[in-house]
Amino acid sequence: MAGGKETPRQKMIGMMYLVLTALLALNVSSTVLDKFAFINESLERANAETSQRNARTITGMKSAAKDKGNRADDLKVVADAEALRAETTKIMAEMEEYKEKFVEITGGYMEGHKGDRRFIMGKTDYDKVGNYMMPVEEGGDGNGAEMREMLNGYAEYIQGLLKKNGADESKLKQYHKIALDADEDPIYQKDENQKGKKWSQLAFENSPTHAGLATVSEFQANVLSFETSALDFLVKRVGLKDITFDQIKPVIMPESQYVAAGTKYKADMFIAASASGLNDKLVMTYNGEEAPVVGGVGKVEFTATPGNYDKEGNAKKQIVASITVPQGGGTDTTFVDTIDYYVVRPVIQIQSQSVNALYYNCGNALDVQVPALGTQYNPSFSARGGDAIKGSQKGQVTVVPKSQKVTLTVSSGGNVIGSREFGVRAIPAPDIKVYTDAGEVNMKEGIPARTPKLYLRAIPDESFAQFLPNDAKFQVAEAEITLVSGGLGRGSIRAGQEVNLRGMSGRKGDQLVIEIKKVQRQNFRKQVETFPKHTRFINISLK
Repeated sequence: MAGGKETPRQKMIGMMYLVLTALLALNVSSTVLDKFAFINESLERANAETSQRNARTITGMKSAAKDKGNRADDLKVVADAEALRAETTKIMAEMEEYKEKFVEITGGYMEGHKGDRRFIMGKTDYDKVGNYMMPVEEGGDGNGAEMREMLNGYAEYIQGLLKKNGADESKLKQYHKIALDADEDPIYQKDENQKGKKWSQLAFENSPTHAGLATVSEFQANVLSFETSALDFLVKRVGLKDITFDQIKPVIMPESQYVAAGTKYKADMFIAASASGLNDKLVMTYNGEEAPVVGGVGKVEFTATPGNYDKEGNAKKQIVASITVPQGGGTDTTFVDTIDYYVVRPVIQIQSQSVNALYYNCGNALDVQVPALGTQYNPSFSARGGDAIKGSQKGQVTVVPKSQKVTLTVSSGGNVIGSREFGVRAIPAPDIKVYTDAGEVNMKEGIPARTPKLYLRAIPDESFAQFLPNDAKFQVAEAEITLVSGGLGRGSIRAGQEVNLRGMSGRKGDQLVIEIKKVQRQNFRKQVETFPKHTRFINISLK
């Protein structure tokens, strides 16, 4: 069956046809053959009801067109429906002639039952109907070819009629050929026993007369099914240009959804209406982008981009909105409007131990937030004059300056929010201090001549260490210690943080001259670098 979802009548016909086909495979008795007469009678009765219903559909279309003022577009659709009804009636009549021919060639009606196809002389005849319909090349009379051409021509006729009235390809494909040869029919394509057979063989070969009658009635049912589906399509075209608004609701459009206590809430109130019948057919766009439509409402969502901000930090933008509504005859009407909106410049808030200036080649941790973006804030960072390392928490970034100034650019969702420039400070030099096992050396008093060890410590600037503790790790990597006695150098040793004095044999009144050769710093990445700024010489008296 064709034309979409099957009705109960169509399902019944299909079941009858299966029963008929199964019985044909058996050597059935005359009593069983009588059942085919009842099957045919049921099919003919169902077809008559369908034909009457289709006629009433056209009457309803005429009435609807009249109620709408007999507009030209509506009358064209009604005329097409009437033409379809006429073509269907013609096809049905020609197929009735085939049935009468089947009765005639098999002996006619029983006496007293003319016109009643339950009572025919040739009900047990298996050959004459098949021979009459089968192809000439198979020994038949070839009359089935004319019926096949008529049925398939009817399907093509409906395709042309509906295409003219705006049907799309998916709809047109429903009206496929009605009479298929074995090579065209998915049921028989792979059946070796049926391969190569013509439609008339598949439908009528070895059919008793009543089975042949029922087969024709089945194809008449297919014709009426096509007509029913086509009329369902056409009836919706009458008055299609009328938009019936059946979904109505009040809408409040506020100036703002956020109102401070003590200020006025202002809004416009109006009625919004939509047509549920058009919900799946509406096409809505904004600035050329298609918007999904849910329940007749288009969902607009996009990321606001920066613009030319005025002195108050606002940038005027526009949305070009369009809604396309389908009309009758395959035409559309598009409604367009331009809506103004304003993009507010987001304010970047930065929290840090030292916001105004950053330290050179150090991991300056910043917390960058843009409150105006709320939960949509999804930041990314870039830096000119340094590196920007995104942190694990939203808004956290570590800036590593590589020049005297660094510019941090903040983006969210791929859109630039803004930039902030920072000055860059040099890392303050550490203070080199000397210790013994007894504690820090008092430079004015000196140390005992027999002191066994000295410890050289690079102490970071207190403020720097407080701001960036992970970058304030210094050490004396290399120093040269010279024993001076009577103004002359008596010997030198090289050491790092720990100096062994046992081999120098210093005496009271001598001097230890310490030259700091290299100081190193470990940064926040645990990388060690040579630090150039530090104390060069330290003098300690021996006592």
